[in-house]
Amino acid sequence: MAMPKADKIWYNGELIDWDDAKIHVLSHVVHYGSSVFEGMRCYDTKRGPACFRLADHVKRLFDSAKIYRMTIPYSQDDLTQAILETIQTNKLDACYVRPIVFRGYGALGVDPTTCPVDVVVAVWKWGAYLGEEALEKGASVCFSSWNRLAPNTMPSLAKVGANYMNSQLIKMEALADGYAEGIALDTQGYVSEASGENIFLVKNGAIYTPSTGSSILPGITRHSVITLARDLGYTVMQRPIPRESLYIADEVFFTGSAAEVTPIARIDKVEIGNGARGPVTKALQDAFFGLVNGESEDRHSWLTFV
Repeated sequence: MAMPKADKIWYNGELIDWDDAKIHVLSHVVHYGSSVFEGMRCYDTKRGPACFRLADHVKRLFDSAKIYRMTIPYSQDDLTQAILETIQTNKLDACYVRPIVFRGYGALGVDPTTCPVDVVVAVWKWGAYLGEEALEKGASVCFSSWNRLAPNTMPSLAKVGANYMNSQLIKMEALADGYAEGIALDTQGYVSEASGENIFLVKNGAIYTPSTGSSILPGITRHSVITLARDLGYTVMQRPIPRESLYIADEVFFTGSAAEVTPIARIDKVEIGNGARGPVTKALQDAFFGLVNGESEDRHSWLTFV
């Protein structure tokens, strides 16, 4: 499916035409994966377009860059305004937002420090990541034969382009085998995350999710769902989760900026719970979508209006 174009992309401080946003083939990022990025959504609310947890996404982008000794030549406020400006310029009520910072054209070699740091913000229309039907009926997924990155190899707390080579292996294997997504284990054999989503399970009314010690990206939607679940009175625990506990869970669901809150109906063709979206997942979906659509109170000040 062709990517839906918008009119303008913010590129190093200037709004340029979508088709003119290009890099040189010898840019460092092309050869060594030296990019950090974010994925976030802007929602069409009753009060107009609003970015969900914009400040938190920008902060994580800067944290990712810091881990890789990449100095972003703009402040967090500058980039926040660039994102809002890009959405306004493209006149989109709802969109996916992709800020990316990368090592550009300078020198080719493993040492990236002589290359410029380029900053881009793009926005485009994007629907439900695993399909609208999955939001209600649940997705069919599998455990991957690929593990997530081992600690002290490539930092999982950074959202880095190179890390997603691992995600691509997980995703392509799952799709080739007829599943919507793959779940990876960490190097200790515990549940980590999917190719682009965090994972939760529900058992006996309590909610469990892997901790950051299981090589996960600390997702912003993950944190939001933990907060909303506690607001609703659920107990939420972060701890190592063995693979088999997902098969016998009452409910399992994914979270992510792209996936939002997506129930899992089957794992490795094993029916999870009753094989459809469960009541806890539904309650969390209602709380999440009610907030981002502007229908319920924004108690945690997570919306930034464009």
